[in-house]
Amino acid sequence: MEGEAGPDHLGQADAIRDEGTGEAGGQAMTDCVSDGVTGDGGAGIVTKESARSVADTEALLTELVRAKGLKLFAVIDHGAEAKAAGLELRETKVLIFGSPEAGTPVMAAAPLAALDLPLKVLVWDDGGQTKISYTAPGTLADRYRLSDALAGRLAGIDALTDGAVAT
Repeated sequence: MEGEAGPDHLGQADAIRDEGTGEAGGQAMTDCVSDGVTGDGGAGIVTKESARSVADTEALLTELVRAKGLKLFAVIDHGAEAKAAGLELRETKVLIFGSPEAGTPVMAAAPLAALDLPLKVLVWDDGGQTKISYTAPGTLADRYRLSDALAGRLAGIDALTDGAVAT
């Protein structure tokens, strides 16, 4: 049936650039992404606008992640993979980063938190406006019933993303 992912779509992965090897394998804030263009489902998602391009915002966020001593596990370039498949998609990149020291105790207490860790930030183009989006730390804390101490291990993403969109 048209529009459904068939067997030829199973097992395909978007390009993942390992930041260790390089191999393939804005300031305004909204509570959620539900503007009709991006679809509903943004409850618990923080979105911030960046005055920079997607590429420049990604580069700055990468720099901030590394400056904080965090590990950048991967950058997934959905837009590039769509283009390689002959499809169109706005610039859409996901940065996956974290710290074993911060995340391990969270996953030890709530094993299903591994579905959301390491943390992920989406850097994307919304009609010429670069935005960054991520799951709110409080949403993750509620989802996995984390104690305040464990929830605090996830809260740094707010300041990190503020830095990425600061002008």
